[in-house]
Amino acid sequence: MQMAQFLEALESDLESMASLGDDTVSQAASRLSQAIRSSAGLRLLDALGQAAVELSAQLPSGHIEVRLSGQDPNLVYVEEDRAEAAPAADDASSARITLRLPEALKASVEAAAAREGVSVNTWIVRTLSREVAPLRGPRLGSRLSGFAKS
Repeated sequence: MQMAQFLEALESDLESMASLGDDTVSQAASRLSQAIRSSAGLRLLDALGQAAVELSAQLPSGHIEVRLSGQDPNLVYVEEDRAEAAPAADDASSARITLRLPEALKASVEAAAAREGVSVNTWIVRTLSREVAPLRGPRLGSRLSGFAKS
């Protein structure tokens, strides 16, 4: 999908609306058009990401990913690996739990797993493993606050 054509159409719409006004309005629309281009591109990517999450939720297996090629997004179907469901080699056994999540959180988890290209189960196991692992120095995203004196 070529994002440039959508952004150019948006700019064209803005210019045609601005032509109804005087030169001041036209100049303001031109500046606004340049400023809004990157923001509109990001909003379109957000919409595609949300669409991918909603479509993935309706599929019996696999999921939809949004992949960028340059600045152009592509929707890609990714088949779920059946091998991923197998327990890890270092785990002698596996356990099964039932987890109830709010729909918004479920969609966020599915989106995060899709971004990493793994199943939801794999993503949850990795995330939980990181959270319960003993601290070995600062973790990613940790902050230190305070002051130092030399």
